[in-house]
Amino acid sequence: MSFFNLAEPPLRRKQDALDVQDQTGLWQLRWQIGQITLLSRFYTRVDQIFVIWGLITALIFVGAQFAPISWVTQAYLWSGLTLVGVVVMTGLAWFWVSVERLRWVVYSWAILMLLGVSLTDLSIFLSWWLVLMYLCPLWLGLSAIGYFSMGVGMRSRTFLLTGLIHLLAMGLVPLAAGWQFLATASVMAGSLLFLAEVQWDMRPPIDFSGLTLAQRQFNQAQHRLRQLQPQRST
Repeated sequence: MSFFNLAEPPLRRKQDALDVQDQTGLWQLRWQIGQITLLSRFYTRVDQIFVIWGLITALIFVGAQFAPISWVTQAYLWSGLTLVGVVVMTGLAWFWVSVERLRWVVYSWAILMLLGVSLTDLSIFLSWWLVLMYLCPLWLGLSAIGYFSMGVGMRSRTFLLTGLIHLLAMGLVPLAAGWQFLATASVMAGSLLFLAEVQWDMRPPIDFSGLTLAQRQFNQAQHRLRQLQPQRST
């Protein structure tokens, strides 16, 4: 048996036959003029987490590149914003990771983010110039660890590939010289926002005892429906 779910491509258009854990907290966006639909998208809570972290990451690193405020002030601002992101991530993801038995993913990302914030703040407040010089590779490396962990735990080629992209960027971003923060924002925020717009692969669904019988039967029916639908790559 393959470690990955080879019945699914690594990336494809979003599936609409969603399980209970994906439908919970679903956010639907539809813009329409008369009978003409301009935009129709939906975002699960996991997608929402990607969007939130994408915006937070863009704000932090683009701010570090262009904002005319001191590093100390930025340390306070971005640390607070990161802590808010961790709390929001935990709240949004908890039901999904509980059903999928992936709570450790939330713990891992929370630890990585708090570790990154701690090292960043200490380097600013204590003038650790060696760390300050490599803040962008540091954050890209921490993100790569997070994605690799997700890729293994979820058996997802998508997240392993995303981790590899961050790892490669970790080595290349110093070449951007004075534009390292903008380059880092492009990789980190761009990856997160892209992941929110597509369907990524993961291991087959599990039969979680925490769901009711009706919910488990519903998920099984949705799984059969997805198997009948064509798997269209992005």
